[in-house]
Amino acid sequence: MDLNFSEDQRSLRDEVRRLLNDQASSAAMREAAEKNGGFDASLWDMAAAELGFCATNVPEAFDGLGLGAMELALLLEECGRRLACIPAWSTIAVGTPLIVSLGSEGAKSRLLPEIAAGSYRIAVALPIDNPQVAVRAQQSADGYVLDGAVSLVADLPSATLVLVPARFEDGKLGLFAVAPDDGLKIGSVQTIDLTRPFGALKFEGVRVGADARLDDAGFSEEALAQALLPGRLGLAAEQIGAAQGCLDLTLEYISGRVQFGRTIASFQAIKHRCAAMVVDLAEARSLLYGAAANLNIGASEIEMEIDALGVLAADVLWKVAEESIQLHGGVGNTWEYDPHFYFRKAQATAFMMGSSDERLARIAAQVIDGAAA
Repeated sequence: MDLNFSEDQRSLRDEVRRLLNDQASSAAMREAAEKNGGFDASLWDMAAAELGFCATNVPEAFDGLGLGAMELALLLEECGRRLACIPAWSTIAVGTPLIVSLGSEGAKSRLLPEIAAGSYRIAVALPIDNPQVAVRAQQSADGYVLDGAVSLVADLPSATLVLVPARFEDGKLGLFAVAPDDGLKIGSVQTIDLTRPFGALKFEGVRVGADARLDDAGFSEEALAQALLPGRLGLAAEQIGAAQGCLDLTLEYISGRVQFGRTIASFQAIKHRCAAMVVDLAEARSLLYGAAANLNIGASEIEMEIDALGVLAADVLWKVAEESIQLHGGVGNTWEYDPHFYFRKAQATAFMMGSSDERLARIAAQVIDGAAA
């Protein structure tokens, strides 16, 4: 497998990095976290208008760039590195693939060009810790009626479009697109992650028109799980990027912190700890790019590979954030320094799209079943 980036991929990564280095500074992140609930509207407008973030994985037939999982991983890795307060993951990695994979041609023609243009910020009404369908759907004379509740939805407070997977009485699933003001009850939820807003969502007999349904004739749990694979990959990319950003600020700090007449970066014990983080990150990044390449070609073991990636990405972000606080010394836990933002991100993302224990259990089951066969 050749994991060398193409010139276009390097250009994409460099342009995203340039924008975020300029516009997603620590000060901008803090302002969004403290004053705007973790959403930076101006950064989102620049990302959508200047770089076309939202067109990344929209097919060319629907005015998108038609790029794949590798480009998605590179983009979200950079977003994670700067803790960018924009709903890139929810919109690009979760929402768009759901429509591409499960939507009818009419729904794609209607929504995907608007998404590519940056007109929508998407939230997906699935429980963030265990993405199982929690909303019920019933057909009515003029459309559908939705009932149910989802207690924790990522990027819901900033969303302009909510995608709702819902279950019919016959067990089939349907996908609906609902505007936040279409009778939804939305509550704010304060979480430990200050760079991503969450909300609670309740449907109580919400009536939507027939055009709100995006799929043709229902789909299975397996099809939904496949459509969510880019979201799992994108989350891991964000975690690995956050680990790199946390390591970067740690290296900058220890290179300027003087103790006993020399920078603490020159101490052998500090070098060993930093080297261990670099090795861990290299391992996780290699698995990320390998999984992205395999997702593009639909490799047979991609689900197990993405589960393994999720375990490793969550672990490396936790380790790097914890080490960063330790290497900053007494100031590492204070509000004035940034390591705690990364540590919060590590804690909050550790359970998103399933816990490490759940992922490891699935991997073990597949390995045991494979051995038995």
